[in-house]
Amino acid sequence: MMMLCNQCQETNHNEGCEQRGVCGKDAELSALQDYLLYALKGLAFYGVRARAAGIVHESTDLFVAQALFATLTNVNFDQERIYQLTTEAFARRDQLRMSLPPQPDAPLMGTCLPADGIDASVRMGILVSAAMHPHPNADIQSLRELLIYGLKGLAAYCDHAYVLDHRDPDLLAFLQDGLVATTNDSITVEALIDLAMRCGQHGVTAMALLDEANTSRFGHPEPTQVNLGVDPTAPGILVSGHDLLDLYELLQQTAGTGINVYTHGEMLPAHAYPAFKQFPHLIGNYGGAWWEQQQHFAQFNGPILVTTNCLQKPRESYTDRIFTTGMVGWEHLPHIADRQPGQAKDFSALIARARTCAPPVQLESGSITIGFAHNAILGAADQVLAAVQSGALQRFVVMAGCDGRHKERTYYTDVARTLPEDTIILTAGCAKYRYNKLDLGTLGGLPRVLDAGQCNDCFSLVKVALALTEAIGVDSVNDLPISYDIAWYEQKAVLVLLSLLSLGVKGIRLGPTLPAFLSPKVADVLVRTFDIKPIATVEQDVAAMMVGN
Repeated sequence: MMMLCNQCQETNHNEGCEQRGVCGKDAELSALQDYLLYALKGLAFYGVRARAAGIVHESTDLFVAQALFATLTNVNFDQERIYQLTTEAFARRDQLRMSLPPQPDAPLMGTCLPADGIDASVRMGILVSAAMHPHPNADIQSLRELLIYGLKGLAAYCDHAYVLDHRDPDLLAFLQDGLVATTNDSITVEALIDLAMRCGQHGVTAMALLDEANTSRFGHPEPTQVNLGVDPTAPGILVSGHDLLDLYELLQQTAGTGINVYTHGEMLPAHAYPAFKQFPHLIGNYGGAWWEQQQHFAQFNGPILVTTNCLQKPRESYTDRIFTTGMVGWEHLPHIADRQPGQAKDFSALIARARTCAPPVQLESGSITIGFAHNAILGAADQVLAAVQSGALQRFVVMAGCDGRHKERTYYTDVARTLPEDTIILTAGCAKYRYNKLDLGTLGGLPRVLDAGQCNDCFSLVKVALALTEAIGVDSVNDLPISYDIAWYEQKAVLVLLSLLSLGVKGIRLGPTLPAFLSPKVADVLVRTFDIKPIATVEQDVAAMMVGN
């Protein structure tokens, strides 16, 4: 079997994975995910028509977001679960279809019979994939993919917010509008570019919604020193991903048990929220970015809980103690079921496994500083402005986004080391693991690396930039002493990029490579319209950033 997947930065030869994904996805799973996307487009067609007729199915709207989230890179590798989502998508499609009068212009994915069984779904996934049916205009096809990947990122952030009971029906409606637009063979390049910018605008809204969800539940992040060592006397549970509520409920259920809890990857920012500081058994952060998990999970010794992306193929040494939850999945791994209304998730199986495990092996010692989300940075606005006005602070450099395996990503470590001492790095997302443990000193009483949190906390950096625009008295964010050197990996990062572009931010450096799904003409449009730049050498880029280029 062949496949074609180019949705992440590490896609083979920056063209597309054709036999097996670099992420570990095989051709069968790729076909199943393509078939799920096809089913969701059919469901979205009726969702849009039903909404226009005043019929809204809130559970179906959320289902579309969750099912899209399951197709993100490194989220769900479980064929059975992807098949079940597809079956449900077709069932929900038919339920909506029956509530409407006949729709003679319905697309084939809105009227076809569902495949029966996984094998048949694989065959259908191959037949309906974009690789088999690309638009004859390569630029239209490129923009379709850009929009779909932005929608996937938007779906993930919507799911995170809805877990915390923060809702915005307009976001879910746009997911369906966008999916339907990708089925329109007569749509223009200009219309798709407009939709991509609208996706970015909705991305800003979704990140603001999630920020409100997190801070209203757990408080505003505070500057915090996070321990990197371990307690060698007690077993531990390691929590990875982005879902703060999962971590909070696990901490409640492990309190007083003698079991410690550690964060990993994108869960590191949890330590800065006041609500988590009441748990003394939240010991610290273990390991680095997601792509190092196979080594670090093996050394942790205790059970691991993966709450959202990013999951890699588990090694045999820890397959008996890794658990998934939410939209994450891997075949044959135990899965913690969703919480019932008004109840917490049940982590008793995870806790029971921890009691049988040895304490974690120590990887490193010391601590790192986190907690500089918008509330903390703007709380220090007088210090920041004084540093800018005195000339002590010459430039902010936004180095947010994703980390990954490519050796080229040492570029971001070298940029951090090379930037002059009169610069401050603003970061969010796992890209920070390339430089957050470097000793870069302080400036104006602040660390030179200000960590705003998870990838969705790029919203914090947007709020800071907008506040600085007003405080310094310039006309736009592009007039600020800020440069953008963004690392991308998966579809959340695509949404963050579209969000920045929708706000009018120009001059973003994007690496380590430009997306493979951008056709030459579409890439040229983005370069000409938004001044997106590929990365060059460290020396060239640092020199250019320091003069505002």
